[in-house]
Amino acid sequence: VLRPTVCERELCVFAFQTLGVMNEAADEIATGAQVVDLLVSMCRSALESPRKVVIFEPYPSVVDPNDPQVLAFNPRKKNYDRVMKALDSITSIREMTQAPYLEIKKQMDKQDPLAHPLLQWVISSNRSHIVKLPVNRQLKFMHTPHQFLLLSSPPAKESNFRAAKNLYGSTFAFHGSHIENWHSILRNGLVVASNTRLQLHGAMFGSGIYLSPLSSISFGYSGMNKKQQKVSAKDEPPSSSKGSNALQSQKKGQQSQFLQSRNLKCIALCEVITSPDLHKHGEIWVVPNTDHVCTRFFFVYEDGQVGDTSINTQEPGIHKEILRVIGNQTATG
Repeated sequence: VLRPTVCERELCVFAFQTLGVMNEAADEIATGAQVVDLLVSMCRSALESPRKVVIFEPYPSVVDPNDPQVLAFNPRKKNYDRVMKALDSITSIREMTQAPYLEIKKQMDKQDPLAHPLLQWVISSNRSHIVKLPVNRQLKFMHTPHQFLLLSSPPAKESNFRAAKNLYGSTFAFHGSHIENWHSILRNGLVVASNTRLQLHGAMFGSGIYLSPLSSISFGYSGMNKKQQKVSAKDEPPSSSKGSNALQSQKKGQQSQFLQSRNLKCIALCEVITSPDLHKHGEIWVVPNTDHVCTRFFFVYEDGQVGDTSINTQEPGIHKEILRVIGNQTATG
């Protein structure tokens, strides 16, 4: 589950980057274009946020290609503008896939010598396992073609989760968070933000990770406004649906480019232990124990795409479909 990651100690960074460990991670550009695209978009959103000092964590640790003794990006000497400049130079992943890897690197080095090292860091510092789901493994009721398997728990946590699941059982619920927060979540995991400087919304029901079985509530936390939410799939003719148009354009072979969109919304579908620790306040659930929540799926909505607010994970049909799609990806006994 864990990809190579960067320890912030400078010695580790030098060993990691100068020994070429990162080069393997960069090969994924050819196969995981949308995933890399998504990671770059999350990085940009965190960097553009007024809260960047809090949420752009971890800050990149990148060796200067012209001087291996120096960190060009150093968590101890943060320069957000310089990171943004390098990020701006990272061209669309869609364009990258049309050229051989070495050619892409050459083009980026020409534009900004720190662009390619930053891209390597964005890819390899991601601790989560993210895979684009093939169409036959997607949850149709989520109304987006951008669906990913997202396993963000290290093996030890996953092991604790399964032990608790054997005791108490589990169910599924949504977690909505603004895209600017996901850069950190993918690298640090879901954390209890209540009563910390990470908290954005009030902790009305106490400290814990907030979830909901209702998509409408989690869409609200993701920043998707009411106009972007579909009340019910059958209330709207497909021909007039912008979300449907997005699907149509995909069928025609047009490739979507996350990097072209400045208005991405996303929610995760999590598996949660149904222990006495799970506090249910109507349709808002609070989980104080972070070991009792594991992300399973991740859904992204671009400009014009709409989410269906009528989804309830506790409906038998919905629950059954989630289990069908997960299949052998996780233990779902």
